[in-house]
Formats: sequence, structure tokens, C-alpha cells
Amino acid sequence: MPPRLVADKHEIKRIRTYINGLDENVQGGIPEGHITLISGAAGTMKSSITFNVLYHEAVNGSNGLYISLEQSAESLLNHMTNMDYDFSKINLVVVKDLAELSAKMQVINRSKGSIFIVDVGCVRKEIRDIQTDNNKSWLNVIKNVIKKVSVESNTRVFVLDSLSALYVLSRFENPRIELFMIFEFLRDMNITSFLISEMPLDGSKFSEYEIEDFLADAIIVLKLTPFRRQVVREISVVKMRTTACNNDIFSLEFKNGQFYALYGGQNPLL
Repeated sequence: MPPRLVADKHEIKRIRTYINGLDENVQGGIPEGHITLISGAAGTMKSSITFNVLYHEAVNGSNGLYISLEQSAESLLNHMTNMDYDFSKINLVVVKDLAELSAKMQVINRSKGSIFIVDVGCVRKEIRDIQTDNNKSWLNVIKNVIKKVSVESNTRVFVLDSLSALYVLSRFENPRIELFMIFEFLRDMNITSFLISEMPLDGSKFSEYEIEDFLADAIIVLKLTPFRRQVVREISVVKMRTTACNNDIFSLEFKNGQFYALYGGQNPLL
């Protein structure tokens, strides 16, 4: 069901980023149903930022889906465990065989929110024509997983890690058309989506084809910036539709189990 028209801006429902200091600068969060590019180079905590949203949404009783085409579920969860996420507060559902997905959704504790994790190995098992020249199976499987989890578990938030991996696996022939169809599929699902996008170190573009920049409802950029004798992580909102947002560059810090956006428009206090 497509999002309805609102009579007043206060009716716009939002999904928090759960980054202290950033939500306050984007009217409380990202509008529900938005497709957001999370762009950055390696080491900028793109996966951590998006997983953080899913985790806190689950703590608050909502369901989310994380599809990883970059690393295994075990690798992802070991990293998050090292960041002190308490998985006893949520249902953590690691799917190793898509044939078991429905059964896993039936037995979860309904009093808790859930994160469903599907990794590249699980998707690979569903594909019969990996070596063909015209391989669209990856994209079809991913769409089917999103639709199934969204419909059967009322999933609110989806993360794809990453677009760059999807392009390699699916071998897009006409990116403009194929990307338009992917974005329209996500809009039709009315699910708030975070698409991780690899950005070159020089920051020359936010996405592989640059078409994504126009199709996305929001772009959040993460950078590593040398400052004196240290490297500072930075975060900024390049655009966000239906939102009056502060486009300052903030320092991004993770401490005591929380993300913080600090010193907007100023140098960090190092």
C-alpha cells in the first residue's frame, strides 16, 4: 500500500536513526517508507549504523530484515557482539535455508521485535544459474525474501549490504531501468529501506551509477577525515525529502553502546 497524503507535517511518521544528535537535526528521523543511501568508503561504519537502526527498532517491538551480500551472518554478528549489543532483548533469526524461513517466522516470540538476517550463502543456495551470462536470479531471490518477510512478519525496516555487491552478482545491463524497477519495488512494499553504497575515497560520487542519487529519498554520507594526527569519522545528511534537515558535517562517535553526532559545523575537540 503506497503512503497516504498527510494534512499536516506532524502526521509524517519517522524512523529514528538512533544516532544521538542526528535525529534532532532531521525532525526526529527518516520518514517511513523512504529509501536511504548510506554512502561511504571502507571502515566508515556503514554496516554498524544500519544494524543499529534495526536493533533499536527491534528493542522497541518492530521487525527488520538485514540481507548481507558482503559477509556471513556469523561475521556480522560477531562484530555486533563486540560492540556490546544485547541480543537477549530481541528475536535474532539467522536464516541459513530459505525453505525454513516461514517456519522460523512462526515460532518467534511475538512479545519481542525481530531481526531476520539472510546472508550471501543462503541466497546462493537458491540459485541454479550462477554461472550464466544473464543472471538475474540474485535479484529475484532478494525480492522474494523481502516480500515474504515484509508480508508475513510486518517488517518495517530493510537493509541491503550492499548495492555494490548486488551489481557484481546481478551484472546489470541497463542500470537506469533496472535501478528504477528496484526502487519502485521497495516503494510498493512501503518498507523503510537502507541501501549501503560504496563511495570512492576521494568522495567524487555517492553511488556506482549516480542514478541512485536521484532515485533515493535520502542520502547519508560517512567519511574518514584526517585531523591533526588522528582520523575522525564524519556523518552528514546530503538530502532527505519531506524533511527540514541540517546539512552540517558532524563527527561520528560510538561510545557506551550509543552512536553520537557531535560538533555540527565545527572541528572536533581533539
